[in-house]
Amino acid sequence: MSGSSRGKQPSLSQLRAFVAVAEYLHFRDAAAAIGMSQPALSGAVSALEDVLGVQLLERTTRKVLLSPAGERLAARARTVLDAVGALMEEADAARAPFTGVLRLGVIPTVAPYLLPAVLRLVHRAYPDLDLQVHEEQTSSLVDGLTAGRLDLLLLAVPLGVPGVTELPLFDEDFVLVTPEDHWLGGRQDIPREALRELPLLLLDEGHCLRDQALDICREAGRGDDTPVTTTAAGLSTLVQLVAGGLGVTLLPRTAVEVETGRGGLGTGYFADPAPARRIALAMRTGAARQGDFEELAAALRQALRPLPVRLAP
Repeated sequence: MSGSSRGKQPSLSQLRAFVAVAEYLHFRDAAAAIGMSQPALSGAVSALEDVLGVQLLERTTRKVLLSPAGERLAARARTVLDAVGALMEEADAARAPFTGVLRLGVIPTVAPYLLPAVLRLVHRAYPDLDLQVHEEQTSSLVDGLTAGRLDLLLLAVPLGVPGVTELPLFDEDFVLVTPEDHWLGGRQDIPREALRELPLLLLDEGHCLRDQALDICREAGRGDDTPVTTTAAGLSTLVQLVAGGLGVTLLPRTAVEVETGRGGLGTGYFADPAPARRIALAMRTGAARQGDFEELAAALRQALRPLPVRLAP
């Protein structure tokens, strides 16, 4: 194999061909995946090997394997292609605001209650925006944002993550949800101290709502030795367990109407200042689309006015 030619650089088509082969380890499948003929794909990889002066593949009659150098360089090639993709997306955004793809990450305790308003707003005000929604837990969303897999997040804050800017939307109170005949059901002035001894049902580990509820309980003086029964992966299951008499739970105010409509439940409201959470959009600090995201946050605050929340200024 010849040495690398001074001044020659790989083309994007060569890198795409190599990355496809590295992923599929099969020339026919790789060619089909990127819409290239098999001879053209093979030629592109051979040309890349020539430019780099490195053997990338070990070809046998039955299969394709990456050489040790190929293993190392495949990751680099993917990074280059991802960066080029990001460059094209930024250029799209610069040409026309609110067009192209917007990958929005949303936490599960927000998605069912706010997405209808978000989707109505986008459909009405930004019809050329291709909104793609990803529902994940907070840690996964933040990883996706910082890695460039997601563009914008809708979740509870503060996150305290360097390089992430938060655009507050609103604050909402937590509501105590009880079995229908519970002595706290219907109360409007529940002291936080009531949480000290109640049989509390919470979401599974990993949900930020669980952590917020535990913080509220600690502030109310609930000791860590008071057991908390963790039994639910989602709020719908949680309230059904409450209706069945297994305990009480805390719901964000925006979830109450949806989740307590089945009956068998009571709701109680805390005395001021009620425990609350803040919901915001989060973006990478200095994002090229920052102006778009700030405008979207302002439009969302207006769209969320009918909800029982306190809008951020």
